[in-house]
Formats: sequence, C-alpha cells, structure tokens
Amino acid sequence: MNVTQIGQSVEDLVKSINEESFFYDFISCFGTPKATVKRLQEGGLNLSKNHGEILWKKKVFFRVSNSIDLHLLIDSIKSDPKVTGHSPRFIIVTDYETLLSIDTKTGDSLDTPLLELDRHFDFFLPLAGMEKAQHQFENPADVKAAERMGKLYDEIKKDNSTDTEAEVHDLNVFLTRLLFCFFAEDTNIFEKSQFTHSVINHTQDDGSDLDSHFERLFQIMNLPNSDRGSLPAYLDAFPYVNGGLFRNQHGLPKFSRKSRQLIIESGELDWSAINPDIFGSMIQAVITPEHRGGLGMHYTSVPNIMKVIEPLFLNDFNEEFEASKGNPKALRFLLNRLWKTKYFDPACGSGNFLIIAYKELRKLEMKIIKELKEMVLSNISLSQFYGIEFDDFAHEVAILSLWLAEHQMNQLFFKEFGIGKPALPLTSSGSIVHGNACRLIWENVCPKVINDEIYIFGNPPYLGARLLSDSQKEDMELVFKGNLNGYNDLDYIAPWFFKASNYILNINSKCAFVSTNSICQGSQVSILWPSILNNVEIDFVHKSFKWTNNAKSNAAVIVIIIGLRNNSAKPKYMYENNIRIGVNNINSYLINGENIFIYSRRTPLSKLPEMNFGSMPNDGGFLTLSEEEYTELISSEPKSTNYIKKFAGSKEFINNSPRWCIWIEESDLHEALKIKRIEQRVNQVKNHREKSDREATNLLSNVPYKFAEIRYKKSNSIIVPATSSERREYIPIGFLNEETVISNSANAIYDSEPWVFALINSKMHMTWLRAVAGRLKSDYRYSTALCYNTFPFLCVNENLKLDLNRYTFLILEQREKHSEKTLAQLYDPDKMPDSLKDAHHQLDLAVERCYRSKPFESDEERLEYLFKLYEQMIEEEKSRGTLFEMESKPKKKKK
Repeated sequence: MNVTQIGQSVEDLVKSINEESFFYDFISCFGTPKATVKRLQEGGLNLSKNHGEILWKKKVFFRVSNSIDLHLLIDSIKSDPKVTGHSPRFIIVTDYETLLSIDTKTGDSLDTPLLELDRHFDFFLPLAGMEKAQHQFENPADVKAAERMGKLYDEIKKDNSTDTEAEVHDLNVFLTRLLFCFFAEDTNIFEKSQFTHSVINHTQDDGSDLDSHFERLFQIMNLPNSDRGSLPAYLDAFPYVNGGLFRNQHGLPKFSRKSRQLIIESGELDWSAINPDIFGSMIQAVITPEHRGGLGMHYTSVPNIMKVIEPLFLNDFNEEFEASKGNPKALRFLLNRLWKTKYFDPACGSGNFLIIAYKELRKLEMKIIKELKEMVLSNISLSQFYGIEFDDFAHEVAILSLWLAEHQMNQLFFKEFGIGKPALPLTSSGSIVHGNACRLIWENVCPKVINDEIYIFGNPPYLGARLLSDSQKEDMELVFKGNLNGYNDLDYIAPWFFKASNYILNINSKCAFVSTNSICQGSQVSILWPSILNNVEIDFVHKSFKWTNNAKSNAAVIVIIIGLRNNSAKPKYMYENNIRIGVNNINSYLINGENIFIYSRRTPLSKLPEMNFGSMPNDGGFLTLSEEEYTELISSEPKSTNYIKKFAGSKEFINNSPRWCIWIEESDLHEALKIKRIEQRVNQVKNHREKSDREATNLLSNVPYKFAEIRYKKSNSIIVPATSSERREYIPIGFLNEETVISNSANAIYDSEPWVFALINSKMHMTWLRAVAGRLKSDYRYSTALCYNTFPFLCVNENLKLDLNRYTFLILEQREKHSEKTLAQLYDPDKMPDSLKDAHHQLDLAVERCYRSKPFESDEERLEYLFKLYEQMIEEEKSRGTLFEMESKPKKKKK
C-alpha cells in the first residue's frame, strides 16, 4: 500500500467506527495481511489474555479502558516489563473518544480525538514498513556563533578593504584563528577566558592597538617555550599550538571600538558547545560571492548531513550495535570494523561531512565500549578520513576542524571513561588533499586495499552544463572523453557520480552525494546513468527537498541525495517527506521501477500528430512588433495589415501579452515592399543577418523578409509553451487560429483534433513531463523530442476520443467564463477557480480511462504504469522493425 491508500483507509475507518473490530480494522488500513488479522482475532498471535487488550510481539500493545485516565494508564504501560519485554513498536490506549499512543523507537507520542485519527495516520506508518526518518535539530550555539561572526565581519569590513583576493584571504585566516582561540579558551586548551581577557585587559578601548596585540599573540603561539625568550607573563601563559595554524604571517585588519566590543562579546559565548563544522558557515560569510558560486562552498546543517551518512553507513552500524548487545564477541567485531573503515569526501570544502561522520562514529564507539564494560581505548583515528578540496583555505580549515572535532570527542571520552589524550601541541589531522577532484586519481588519495570497507560521500558543486568555466569544461573532458557521448550536456556534479561508481565497483564500498535533481531529469538521464547502472545500482534516494544551510543568507536549493552500491539483494529505500519506504528497485528517474532510459525521438512513439518548435525569426527584432509598434504601423500604413499576423510564444500566450509579426509570402513581396516602413524593417533584417558571425545566418540575408526557420501552417493549431512554472499543476496550453504564428519559444501542433489537447493537458501527461523533462532553473522545459514524442499512449476508439473532445471544450468553456484573467492567473495553484479545477479533474479521469478502467491513486502509480507501457511499446516497435526488415528481404527461389 502507498501513503495515499493508507490515508484514505484511515479516513474511511473513522467515518464508521465499530468498537468490536476497531483494532483489526485499524491494522488492516496499514496493509496487514488478512491471515495475520485473523490469527490475532482468534488469539494465536495475541500474547495477552486480558479482555480488551492485545499484545502483538514487536508490533503493537493495544488496550481499551473507560475507567482509568488514559495518560496515567499509558505511563504505567510503557514501564511495565510484561509489555516492554515483547518490544511492541506502538503502545495504544483508547476509550473510543480519545486515542493515545507512544512510538517506543522514536519516543514520539500522539494524543488525538479518535475521530481525528485520519489527520495523524502518518504516526503509524512503520506498521506499513515506512520509517519516519529522525534527524537532529540545529544546535542553537552553532547558529548564534555564525550570526555573531557574521556581524563581526560586517563591522570589520567598514574599516578595511576586501577588494582583492589577498585581502579576503587574510581576513579569512584572521577569523579562523580567532575562532580557534574562542574555542580553545572554553575547552581547556587555554585557561578559561584567557584569550578574551587578554583583549579586555591589554588593549585600548577604541581598538587602535588591537591589530598589534593579535600580531604578537599569534607569533608567540607558533613558538615553543624554549624559543620564546623573555615575555610578559600574560603572553607567555599562552601555550605552543603548532599544527601550522599560526605558522605564516598574514595581514591583520584595523579595528574600531565597535569591532573590538563585538570580539569581546563573541568571546563571552560558550564556544565549547559549537560543532567544529561551524567553520564552514564562517567561510560562507566571508568569501566573495563569485568565489562561493564557483566552488559551490557552503556550510551544511547537521540534519542534512545526517540524511546522507545515516542511510549510507550509520544506520547499518547502529542496527548492528543493537543486535550485538549482550554478545561481547559481536561487539568487539563491530569495534574492529569501526577502527578499520575509511571515509572519503572528494569535495570536502571545510570538512563538514567528515566532521559529522567522525563525531557520530566516536559516539557509537563509546556506546559499544560502555556496553562491553571493558576498558578499551578509543582507536578511531583521523587517518581514516580522506578528502579532496580545490580551495587552499578551505583545505586548511578542514584539517583544523577535524582536529577540533577530535578534541571535543576526546573530552567526552575522558568525561565518560576517565582517560584521554593531551590537547597540545596539534598534530596532523586527516588525509585531506589540496587539489582538483576531477583531475586527481581518487585511488591515490584514498588507497584501496584488500578487505577495505570504504564510504564515499559529500556535497559536490552543482554548476549547470551551460555555466561552466573553461577550466571546468576541461575537467569534464578529462573525466568523460572516450567514456560518454554527449557529456557537454551534463551538470558539473556528474564527474563525482561517474568516478565514484567506478571507484566502488567490485569492492566493499558505497557512495552517496547531494545533487540538484536535474541530474535525474531530461536528457542527462540517458547520457549519464546507463553507464553507471551498468556497473552498480541505486541503494537509496532522498527525493527532492529544500537543502538549507546555516550561513547568514541561509540559501536554499532543491536537491536530491542518491546512494550507490554494488548489486545486492539487500533492501533499497526511498525517502520522501522524511518517510522511508522499502522498494524493489530505484531507477535513474528516482521511481520504483525497472531501469528504463527515455531517449529523445524525432517522431512520436504513440499515434499522435507531429509536434514541432514554433517559427524562429532571427531578425534582430525587426520582423516582430510590440503592441505600440503594431498600432503605429497600421495607423500610418493601413495596407500593412495584409502582411501582419499575430505572433505568440510561451510568455505572450500565458500572460496575454499581444505581439505581432511581419509575414510576407514570396508572391506578395513586391507589393509589401511598396510600404516604406515594411521596406525599412526588411532592410534592417538584411543588415542584421549580414553582420552575423554564423555563415548560415549570412545566407539568410538573401531572404530578409522571411523568418529564419518557418514551421507555420495556415491552419488552426495547439500551442504548447516550452517553459512553465513548476508550481502549476498543468501547463497552460491552448488553441490558436490560422492567423497566428507560434514562435520558437513554444511548440506547435497543426491540424490537430481536440482530443490531443485533452491528452497533453492531463495529469497523466504532466506526471510523465515531471519525470522525464529537463528544467530551466526550476521551471519545466517542455521538449518535443523528450516529452511528447516519448509519451506512451495506446490507440483509443472513436467513443473515447469523443469523450476527450467533450472535456476539452469543457475546459475552454471554464476559461472563457474567466476571460478577464490571464492563463498565468487562472493556473496559479493558489488562485485557480474551483470550476476549472473540477473540469481538469473530469478530463484527468477521462484520459485515465483510456489506459485502464480503474483510476490511478497517485502519481507514483501513474508513472509506474507509464514506464511499463513505454518499455512494452519500445519492444513492440523493435519487433515491428525486425519483422519489416525480414519481410523486405527478397525471398530465395526454390530450386
């Protein structure tokens, strides 16, 4: 059962509650087999013999009570060993007016009127095998520290230039050292408040000498005690840090009274509570926007990182730990596994993913040691963590951040077990390489040895194929040339997936990356994924969600997370809205279905009329007319109306923005050029085309009165906008008369019957579009070759066509009732009239009846059906082609 079906079942249940069968009806809503329900009813699976009580092992404890306060009752049950000993996932109590429940795995609780249970059915989705993903909330200290550093940076910028790359870099280094000092004085590396007090007590209030104070202090922390000579006691008290943090001299900013005060206020925060990956947020606040955009660097929140590493490896480790409790041998085996596993981020930025992975593994290690009840030293080493980072500064920060994470975890270990490692001096941390991940050989960065267990993960740059620099285009060529055709149309993130899939092949390794969803849309799918899925398979996917970060601007993009593994019989999972669903297979369109690839076609797969691009002027704007230009032209030259047609593209049609174009047939050329203004415009087109760098455009200067590409037919047409907002449930398409030329910003179907309008304006076609179309930013990009020509549709009889015609006219009628509104307004999901919504719903049902008698319940079901039909029609097409080839061969004459 899918989520939609479960929700409808629970809604039906609360409309008609039968107290005698309520529990059995309830679990049936979540797909519990009838045989299981029957065994519970007959007592075979019910471990409780008390009336009104059901104890289903590892599933549910259910009790009805009218005599005890339900809150007191459920509190007593959750600690009753007779119940907890059987590990029920849910404890449920009800008096048939109110229902209370506890999810014993997550600790979540539910308190609802029974008649409103359908509003909370998702609480019980684990009964259907759909887990709700649990993610950490943001640490308030992280957010506060990031905001404070951002304010400090803004204040420092007022008094200092950050125009050059060197100036920005110097400021970055200063802020990194500052952050280390704040962290050090709150985590027993320095004395408590030692650094902040040095600023308060030994610098002027106006900040005039603060730069010289920091310069001297940073030099001292780079010197061993034996090399310092005679120093004031307050300076000599600072320890030798080493590790390269204070090794090089960098320019220091000038300070004001206000910036000095902000430094003091920042020092008063509790920096021991921050995550070291806050460094990434600080970097985003200070590097130039151009730099940030070019490298895709941004600080990633902990919950989002957990969405990557939990399904990749952490859930597996935690489940093994739970299963190993009470078994010292199994626990030691898991410890040894943690101590040997490698973790590799080939786009590590300032180390966010590696840091969180390290900390989570250290936490699990402590749980295992505690469970063993043996004194075992921590043996998870930073040498197990590998990374590649293109930016030199971020590379240095990643190394430092990993060390800070190690220090934090050593402190926790000491608090728990009474032993730990010395804080200073710093030593090298992590195998983080400064370089270009597209050009480096990953096996040289993170070597593969027999019996290694390696996890690759991260958040590579998202740059679109048309936004690459020359250097990035070279990266793509180095990775793909000779391996993939059409790689120039791939986004810049593609090399990470491609290289990772080759790296993990045939070894004990998996990978997962964050990506924009464009890599699983449009033509990119058939270019990239056949090669990848020929070697490995998709392990899990987080479907599209907003990826926010803790930077000052809190940028958000729509992303997916894809995990890859070697072929395996283990479960595969899809995550959507934090709900985990087990599936048979995940294809490259992120659908539960077979590995099918949709390839562009020149002709429709189904028996549909031809669709083409509209006509392209390539005229320098001289053959097209705005409303003002049109009015002026026909006012001064009335005969010009004979050579003007309406001109409509996507924007004009959707927003009802009238435009016109000069349209001259060859037979009318002589008369048309007698009109002076038309002659002037034609000459301007000729001049425009002659100046072009393209030879083909130069040739068109011989026919300057014509559009460059003409697909117009003197007939009624259906216009299909080439781009449309992703917010719209339907692309606004429509009919145009024979006096309208459709531009190349839209697609056109000429001489079409009304039922075709119904088909391509249906939910079935829109579902197909969302899966296979490309995007222009986030808007749908309707491609004739990829969306229309590939759409699977079986032939329908005349009665069904008449039915579709009827609903086509119904939609046009409803639009006409609101003729004062543009299609953009009518198809705004927040403003769409109910009557138009209902007309589309009726049309949707009519189209679905062309496929099968039973309506589809979800887009997932529609897509699954369409993909299977597509595969079937492709096979039939291949078969027909083979038969034709065989039949066309000359027959041999009998001897």
